[in-house]
Amino acid sequence: MGRWIDGVTLAAVLLTGGACIQGHAQTGAPASVNVRVGLGKSLGPYTPIYRWFGYDESNYTTMQYGKQLLRELHDLSPEPVYIRAHHLLTSGNGVAELKWSSSNVFSLDAHGKPVYDFTITDQTFDEYQRAGVRPFVELGFMPKDLAAEVPGMNEYQVHYPRPTMAGASNNPPKDYAMWGELVRKFTEHLVERYGRDRVSTWYFEVWNEPDIVYWHGSQVEYFRLYDYAVAGVRAALPGARVGGPATTGPGSEKSIEFLEAFLNHCLSGRSAADGKAVPLDFISFHPKGHPETVDGHVRMGLADELRAAQTGMGIVAKYSRFRHLPIILSEADPEGCAACSVKTNPANAYRNGPLYGSYTAVAMKALLDLGDQSGVNLTGMLSWSFEFEGKDYFEGFRTLATNGIDKPILNVFRMVGLMSGDRVETDSTGRIPLGDMVKSGVRQAPDVDAFATKGARQAAVMVWNYHDDDLPAAPATVQVTIAGIPAGVKRVLLEHYRIDDTHSNAYTVWKETGSPQAPTAEQYVRLRQAGQLELLTSPRWLDVDQGEVIVEMELPRQATSLLRLQW
Repeated sequence: MGRWIDGVTLAAVLLTGGACIQGHAQTGAPASVNVRVGLGKSLGPYTPIYRWFGYDESNYTTMQYGKQLLRELHDLSPEPVYIRAHHLLTSGNGVAELKWSSSNVFSLDAHGKPVYDFTITDQTFDEYQRAGVRPFVELGFMPKDLAAEVPGMNEYQVHYPRPTMAGASNNPPKDYAMWGELVRKFTEHLVERYGRDRVSTWYFEVWNEPDIVYWHGSQVEYFRLYDYAVAGVRAALPGARVGGPATTGPGSEKSIEFLEAFLNHCLSGRSAADGKAVPLDFISFHPKGHPETVDGHVRMGLADELRAAQTGMGIVAKYSRFRHLPIILSEADPEGCAACSVKTNPANAYRNGPLYGSYTAVAMKALLDLGDQSGVNLTGMLSWSFEFEGKDYFEGFRTLATNGIDKPILNVFRMVGLMSGDRVETDSTGRIPLGDMVKSGVRQAPDVDAFATKGARQAAVMVWNYHDDDLPAAPATVQVTIAGIPAGVKRVLLEHYRIDDTHSNAYTVWKETGSPQAPTAEQYVRLRQAGQLELLTSPRWLDVDQGEVIVEMELPRQATSLLRLQW
C-alpha cells in the first residue's frame, strides 16, 4: 500500500502519470528536488521572447500545412507573433525547395530598366495577414538581374544538398542605388497594400549572416548594402523599425569582430546612401548550439548557444547608445541546419521528441537571465523552425509540425504562451548554476529547475528535468512550493500540463501505430489529437495554507510540466 497524500496513495499517483497535489500542511513523501516559487518577488515584466519563428522556404507560407501552422502559431500567444523568412527578394518561379524559395520581385527589361512584380510576395504577406501574424521582414536575397559578378559564384541557384548559399543569389548588388530603390519600392508597396499603421508594427532586417557564406562581399560592402536598404525602407516609411546585422553566434573571432564593426558603423559612420547618421532600431545575431552523437546517443550542445548569446549581449552592453535597443536573436536554436534531417545528421534525432522542448525551456530561462546580467533589452528568441511540405512523417527536420501533425516542441511554445504578468523568483535544489551551464552545459547532474510568472489572479510555473545526454534515467521526484498567493485567497485552481513520452507527444503515438508514412484517416485524426498540449490530470482546486500550496510530481527525464494556478 502506498503512502496516502490528501486521500491518494503515492503508488496510485505514479500509476496515473506522476502528479500528486496537496495542501501545505501535509508534505507527503520526501522530495529529492525542492522548487520554491515566490510570487511576491518580481523580477520585472515577463518579456514574451518566444513569439518569433522563421524558416528558409518562404514559399511554404502559402502551402497547405504552412497555412495551418501559421494559424496555430497565432493562436498560441496572446501577444503578436512575428514570422521571419528567407528569399523574399530572390529570383525564381515561386516553387519551394529545401533551403530555397523565390518571389521574382525584380528584373530588368531589354533596356535595363527595373521591372517590379509583387505577385508572389503578395501571396506570402496576404497569408500572414489572414493568419494574424506579423512579418519580420528579412531583406534578401539578391535578385538575379541585380547580382554583381563574383569570381566562382556564377550559378544563380545552387540546389540542396549542395551549399545553397554558394550561388549568385548571395552576391552583392551591381548597383547599390538600384538595390536601395528596390527596397524602397518593396516597402512602398507593402504600405500601400497593408496600411502605414500596420506595417509600422513590423521589423525590417537587412540580409542574413553576412559574416559567412550567405554574403559574398566584404564587411564594408555589407555596411553599404545596409545603408542603402534602410534608407530605402525609411524613404517609404519614415518610422519603420530597421536593424541587423543578423550575424552568426557570435562565437568566432570573425563574427565577434563583424558585430562590433557593424555597431561602430552605426554609432559613428555616415550612411553611404545619403551621408546621414546610420539608423539602427534593433540588433540581431544568431546563437546556436551544437549537438553530436556520443556512444550511440544524442548529446546536446546547450553551452555553445548560451556562450554565443552571452558574448553578443556583452558586446552590445559596451555601447551606452545601443544597450537598451531591442536585441532580437533572429535565429536561436540547438544547431544550425533546419533542413538537415536525421538521415543527414543522426544527432538531429532530438527534434521529434520531448528533448527539443526541455532544451528550449532551459535555453529560454537562461537567455533571459543572461540578458538581465548584461543589462540589455532581450526582446526576441526566434526559433528557426516551421514545417517542410511533402516530406516523410517525423523525418527529423527542425520543425514544429510534420505533415500537419504538431510535434512536442510546439507544445512548449503553447506552455509559455499561457504565462503572463511578471517574472517571479524561483529557486531549486536541482538547478544547475547559470555560470556552470554557460561553461559546460548540463553534463553531470540534470537541471531540474523552474521558471515562473504571476499575472492578475493567476500564476504559472514551468518545471523541467533536462540533461544534455539523451539517455534513459529515473524520473525526478519534485516538490514545488508556490508561496506568496495573495492574502484572502483560500483556494486556487490548478491545471497541470505535461510534455513527456506519453503526453503531448504525437511522435510516440506515431511509433506505436507502426510509424506509418501513409496513415489512415483514423490514424491521422489520432495523431492530430496527440500533438496537442495535454493535461496530466484533471484540473483540481487546492486549499491554500498561509499563502502557499505544494504540488508534488514525478518528472521524467527530458519532460516539461506547466502548473497553472487561477484564483
